[in-house]
Amino acid sequence: MLKRTRSFLTDVRVELKKVSWPSRQDTIASTGVVLVVVFIISFYLGFIDILLSRMVTSLFG
Repeated sequence: MLKRTRSFLTDVRVELKKVSWPSRQDTIASTGVVLVVVFIISFYLGFIDILLSRMVTSLFG
């Protein structure tokens, strides 16, 4: 069991050396894009929710 665990961790280390990690600037830029898209979608869905709530209330209220 210990030998398999050691082999696994060695393989993990080898694979992590092959990974192309993004730079700090790339990470910050990607995070900014994600945040902007999340806010846009949340405002859109909030608007649709309010609109549909008012429609249902006016029909059944």
